[in-house]
Amino acid sequence: MINTAAQTTNRKDASISTRVVAGAGMLAAAACVLQYLEFPIPLMPPFIKFDFSDLPALVGAFAYGPVAGILIELVKNLIHCAASQSFTVGELSNFILGAAFTFTAGLVYKQEKNKKTALIGGVLGAVIMGLVSLPSNYFVVYPFYYNFMPEEVVLAAYQKILPSITSILQSLLVFNLPFTIIKGLICVLVTMAIYKPLSRILKGNN
Repeated sequence: MINTAAQTTNRKDASISTRVVAGAGMLAAAACVLQYLEFPIPLMPPFIKFDFSDLPALVGAFAYGPVAGILIELVKNLIHCAASQSFTVGELSNFILGAAFTFTAGLVYKQEKNKKTALIGGVLGAVIMGLVSLPSNYFVVYPFYYNFMPEEVVLAAYQKILPSITSILQSLLVFNLPFTIIKGLICVLVTMAIYKPLSRILKGNN
C-alpha cells in the first residue's frame, strides 16, 4: 500500500514537472517571437522600440513561480542572440531588466495568489525594471553602442524631441525610465486580462 501510494505520488510529480517544462518552453518560444515583433514609439528616439516579449515570461512567473520567469527570459534572449546585431549586449540588458520584472512580480504573487497581489507584484516589478534600466543603460548598454554611434549623436536624437536635454543621464531619466515602466505596466494589464484562461491550460486544469 505504501509503495503504491509512493509510486502514484512520484508519477503525479513527474507529470507536473513535465507540464511545467512544456509550458515554460512554449512561453519562451512565444517570448522569442514577440521579441522580433518590435515597433517604434512616437516621442522616443528611433533606436528605442517596444515589444511584448516580457509578457509570456510574466505569465510564466505567475503560473510556475518567479524562477520560471527568469528562465523564460534567459531562454528567450539566448535564442535571440543567434540573430543579434548588438553582440549580445542588448540581450544581456533585456535579460537583466526582464528578470528583475518577472521575478519581482512572481515573488509577490507567490505569497498570496489573487488579482490584488498579481497587480501589486506587476506594478512593483515594472517600477523595479525601470529603476534597474538606469544603471544598465548608462554603464553597460550605451557605452557599448558609442563604439558605433558617438555619444553626441545619441544625445542629439533625444534633443531632437526635447531640445532642453543636456546629457545622456538626463535623457535616460526623462525618456527611458518612464518608457520602461509603462512597457512593464502594459504587460501587466494584458496579463491580468488573459491569465485566467491561460492558467487553466498551463496548469492542466482545462
